[in-house]
Amino acid sequence: MTFTHPPKTPLPSGYRLAELDDVADREAMREIDRWAFAFDLDPEDEPADVWNLEPGRSVGVWHDGPRGTTLAAMHSSYAFRVQVPGGEPLPAAGLTWVGVHPAHRRRGLSRAMLHAHLRRSRERGEVLSVLNAAESGIYGRYGYGIATHRVSATLGRGAGLRPVPGSEEPVVELESLDGPRHSAELERVHGQVVRPGWITRDTDALRQTRVLDWPSARRGAERRRIALVRDALGEPRGYALFRRKEKWSDEGKPEGTVQVHDVLALDAPAARALWAALLDLDLMAAVEVGNLAPDDAVLGLLTDVRGINRKVHDDVWLRILDLPAALRARAYPCVVDVVLEVSDPLVPDNAGRWHVRGGPQGVEVTRSQDPAHLAVDVSDLGAAYLGGSSLTALAAAGRVTELVPGTLVPAATAFSWPVAASTGWGF
Repeated sequence: MTFTHPPKTPLPSGYRLAELDDVADREAMREIDRWAFAFDLDPEDEPADVWNLEPGRSVGVWHDGPRGTTLAAMHSSYAFRVQVPGGEPLPAAGLTWVGVHPAHRRRGLSRAMLHAHLRRSRERGEVLSVLNAAESGIYGRYGYGIATHRVSATLGRGAGLRPVPGSEEPVVELESLDGPRHSAELERVHGQVVRPGWITRDTDALRQTRVLDWPSARRGAERRRIALVRDALGEPRGYALFRRKEKWSDEGKPEGTVQVHDVLALDAPAARALWAALLDLDLMAAVEVGNLAPDDAVLGLLTDVRGINRKVHDDVWLRILDLPAALRARAYPCVVDVVLEVSDPLVPDNAGRWHVRGGPQGVEVTRSQDPAHLAVDVSDLGAAYLGGSSLTALAAAGRVTELVPGTLVPAATAFSWPVAASTGWGF
């Protein structure tokens, strides 16, 4: 099959795109990261630093100026596998480190890099591209839609939890986090999750970054701790990475906070045991958590959800790179028979009418000359692809158009999924 990739975008005079060398260009890449994100490693953090970018996946924009050649912008990506509805992991490019030096902004460098990323990802056979957006207003113009959401919440100490049969059996171990010792068990738990949007950490470097304990990140709190849940056979069934930060009222009352950075449980008894431990730590008044799936078990375990300050945030943005492959790969909970009119100005292969026909046993996705039932931009199809956003909700916002009355609700039902889309970590 012959593919039509996004065209190469011209750069201003004196600028050129080039693949970066992770060793020779490392300091220049770090300098772009510092300038683009106003971030610098504290000296105390440097011994713990891990370089987790993958060779051959970073591209920069070099500027040949009167004072020599400097790196003006860069981006990189990870070779991910993203679970889609039904559990199949699809090859995906995890876009990261997109940054432009402030002295070179407003010159089309980001556009040239994003077009290059889409082109290179398609040439590698990656079906999707995903990212965490530092600025949410940028990526829709490149065909990305918000595909997963995360929930943050603040729970009071001793918050009531519903009883769960068997929750007395798991054992919760509370220890100081030891990366080399605990990482393998964390990944054993993480790798068993079946959920749309879930991304496994498939390199040693990415696994190491999840158990780092940056001294500067403590901000007056303690070092990282771990709560590890084991079943009766000693197998890990859940974990939470957290810190405690002490605080005392003027009257001497303890008002400390448990800051939960990463929490996961594989079943209801493990979740009940884990949260019971987190909500009963001495001298603490509240538990703050910022990265829950929208249907995380704790939200169903609480006997009273009022006052937990629950907020929903955008998480992973998704861009479909190979539309027929993406639509064939995911599962559908019911019969689907819809013709989509898809607009995609950057990837012409995706644009046009596509007939999606089949059901839970699989679908056919073919080009069609039949009248379209729904019209949708590729960014909004990406938002609905994992089931994280409903086609009906998008239609209510004017982002999906029902061309044939009565076809929207059946299509939205087919593109839904009973498990909320979530990624569970940032990259």
